[in-house]
Amino acid sequence: LCRKGLGMEIEINCCNNIDKANITLAVKKLNIKFAPNGTGKSTISRAIQCTVNGDEQGLSDLLPFRYRGSNPDAVQPRVTGVDGLQNVMCFNEKYVDQFTFQPDELVSNSFDIFIKSEAYHETEREIEAMVVAIRQQFADNVGLEEFITHLGELSAAFKLSSTGIAKTSTGMKGLSAGNKLQHIPDGLESYKPYIQSKSSVEWIEWQTRGYEKFSALSDGCCPFCTGDSREKAEQISRVSAEYDKAVIKNLIGLIGVLDKLGEYFSESARARLTDITTLKSGLEKQHEEYLVTVKKQTDSLINMLNTLKTLNGFTFSASTNVKAALEACRLDVKFFPELQSDKTARTVASLNTSLDDLTTQAGRLQGQINKQRQGMQKLILKHKTDINTFLAYAGYRYQVDITGEGDKCRLKLRHEDFEGYVSGGSQHLSYGERNAFAIVLFMYECLAKKPGLIILDDPISSFDKNKKFAILEMLFRRNTGECLKNETVLMLTHDVEPIIDTLKSVRKLFSNLVTASHLRYCAGCITEQLIGESDIRTFAQICQSVTDSDSEDIIKLIYLRRHYEIMDDLGDAYQVLSNLFHHRETPIDTREPVVQGVGHPEMSAEKVASGCQAIADRIPGFDYQATFVQLTDPDRIRALYLLCRNGYEKLQVFRLLQTGVENAVIRKFMNETYHIENEFICQLDPARFDLIPEYVIRECDALILPPPPANDDALEEIA
Repeated sequence: LCRKGLGMEIEINCCNNIDKANITLAVKKLNIKFAPNGTGKSTISRAIQCTVNGDEQGLSDLLPFRYRGSNPDAVQPRVTGVDGLQNVMCFNEKYVDQFTFQPDELVSNSFDIFIKSEAYHETEREIEAMVVAIRQQFADNVGLEEFITHLGELSAAFKLSSTGIAKTSTGMKGLSAGNKLQHIPDGLESYKPYIQSKSSVEWIEWQTRGYEKFSALSDGCCPFCTGDSREKAEQISRVSAEYDKAVIKNLIGLIGVLDKLGEYFSESARARLTDITTLKSGLEKQHEEYLVTVKKQTDSLINMLNTLKTLNGFTFSASTNVKAALEACRLDVKFFPELQSDKTARTVASLNTSLDDLTTQAGRLQGQINKQRQGMQKLILKHKTDINTFLAYAGYRYQVDITGEGDKCRLKLRHEDFEGYVSGGSQHLSYGERNAFAIVLFMYECLAKKPGLIILDDPISSFDKNKKFAILEMLFRRNTGECLKNETVLMLTHDVEPIIDTLKSVRKLFSNLVTASHLRYCAGCITEQLIGESDIRTFAQICQSVTDSDSEDIIKLIYLRRHYEIMDDLGDAYQVLSNLFHHRETPIDTREPVVQGVGHPEMSAEKVASGCQAIADRIPGFDYQATFVQLTDPDRIRALYLLCRNGYEKLQVFRLLQTGVENAVIRKFMNETYHIENEFICQLDPARFDLIPEYVIRECDALILPPPPANDDALEEIA
């Protein structure tokens, strides 16, 4: 569906608290789904992600609790409408928690994330096509791979030190006491079949450990045959004195490697190495000096072979003359006299032929390498600029740098007050800073992996206003391919500000590539209501629309009182409404000083008349006493509550009952909804978008329902 550019109709069934949810996604747009906490936003995210990514167990884990005991109908979580998606990437708390800052770079795989663009891959393919022939020599030649492996084993056996070969090298340990496999010490000849067997190391370990551990258990009794061993005790114990399992193992290993490399050595080298490995006593200086020569030639050849084996664009630095570098890679056996044999010459000749063919393309290869490096530098500069601009706009005092040569480029972190790089980030960054870095780097990871759907599960709700917009700007306001613009993105949020910003405040900045909707949860089902620019209104506009509507007069009066409050107009009309809603039959004037022992004085008749007239101009037929009678009649208010069209109106009417609400959370919610202290200047019309959580209305219903015996006359009069 995404590839065809069509919309997606997704249905989610039986996942956690959701019995059924229908979600529509516009492809190649930012789809903001706004809903209060507890609606099931994270469940929607997990259900889609598990389904698309084939995580059957993850989806099964969303089974509602009521089905985990008894489930006769075998109900299972199910998501439909996502068949066209290949993969999903999701930014959520789990992503942030799993996000690790490396000691030597801000994020692992930063080269893959920041540098490997499509343009990079294109030039890389061109370079690979040119060097593939010589690399194929290694892939198709098992003998050549074995040759390199055995050279590496020989090199590893001898470590160079300032004075020659390090005594701690395994090769030196094996040769240090001479070859006691061939030159068996006097008195131990009877053990020759065991010492020179293929299992000599195992036999030595068995013999020495067994005798040392068990011989003391019985005086003169052999622990192996139970015969009298007193006459041979000295001979038996000499085995462990003369033979060390580790030394023999190192010696056998070294001899084995030299045997495997035998045909690659010159005849004179083979002879010398045979002499050295069969010495009766330890090495002399001349022997060590020769081993240094072999070691250096071996290391040099390994380096050259590995260079050819891994030949790619990064084999050459940015300033390298490629033709000269390729010519320097030619192998000449005369510089490896100890390895100068027919077999080595044949191996080298084949590699040199492929290298000569590549050298003829040196000019073209140089051009592609230069193109690749220039593209990398442009990307590095752009990514650094973009990220650092975001950090500055968001008010963070950190900057990033992308440093290193070739494929060793790494994203590193620095602080404004520190010249060097910060090692890692977890121990320095606050959770909010980690979250901000994580979401930006998540964006770059999405650009590299190109998922079919990107989910942002409440990504910016915890940030302040400035940081929220800085993140939105970073994620969606740059060119296509440099951010998530024109990608299919589902943003689930309980924060209305992103909608106000993208659909109204700075709508043009987002190029009309945003859709928004409200997710309403009711009785286990989630329905979706589209939000347009015209739905985002100032409260003055909302009040005007309600007072001009056919709503009940009491509802209109509630909105009108809030209109005066938000306009900070505490004049006569506001005083009249405030007195009504506080059930004062005789209005008082809170603008006047408090009279000791009495309170605020009564409003003058003139001011009451002035206030009532101002209200009547907005709500024709308004009468203070008639309204007072309605507001103080619980039956009338309950009847009005039942006629309310949405949760917002219900909450306002419920408060008029002045019923004591013990639940402090519900009471606070009601007070803040009734007054304006927590409202935005711009907001969604609460009469159109029912934003009151279901649990709040459920609590009010429990207190007001079932109603007392219905006063039919009151219902008819209000209706």
